[in-house]
Amino acid sequence: MTTRPAAPRKPRARSRARIDAILDAARTLLAAEGVAGLSIYNVAERAQIPPSSVYHFFASVPALLEALTADVHAAFRAAIQAPIDHESLKHWRDLSYIVEQRMLTIYEQDAAARQLILTQHGLTEVTQADRQHDLELGDLMLEVFSRHFEVPSLPADVDVFALALELSDRVYARSVHQHGLITPRMAEEGMRVFDAYVGLYLPMYLPKRPTSV
Repeated sequence: MTTRPAAPRKPRARSRARIDAILDAARTLLAAEGVAGLSIYNVAERAQIPPSSVYHFFASVPALLEALTADVHAAFRAAIQAPIDHESLKHWRDLSYIVEQRMLTIYEQDAAARQLILTQHGLTEVTQADRQHDLELGDLMLEVFSRHFEVPSLPADVDVFALALELSDRVYARSVHQHGLITPRMAEEGMRVFDAYVGLYLPMYLPKRPTSV
């Protein structure tokens, strides 16, 4: 008789509270000082807990940043999956505009998100985690587009929506590098880049579904 592997245990309430305190402290420091100014010790000091407690949950700064990156992408996922008024959509670009605006709002309100995803920090682990999360976001984008429009078959060997998200992020990253934020002009350019790349695979006029599915 085979047995199922045990489900991962959820952190106890006390552990969850410490993890949240650590991540909140890291987010605050990251927003203020950038990745270069982050260490286990200053996170511990900010969170008012011993460094050993931080090491208990996060063995290194990259591990801590990976957890923050996962938090940021959870916000992105929620933005993509939030309800959209089907009747308001006239063109697939209306849909991409709504979703990109939501993601830009996250970048605008979360300095830590800008530091993690749009700056050159040189941490391979974080960059790889970001790319993996982008693949998941791309799949969600495809699901949302397919819910509202009759999306044609897309190539299996190219993650069209994930690549479009990465390309628009490149534009936003340039704006952050030059201006410290995503300017309205560069926000517009990032959305144009997204639409231009997706438009290589979607026809200009994509049939809209009678109702969302």
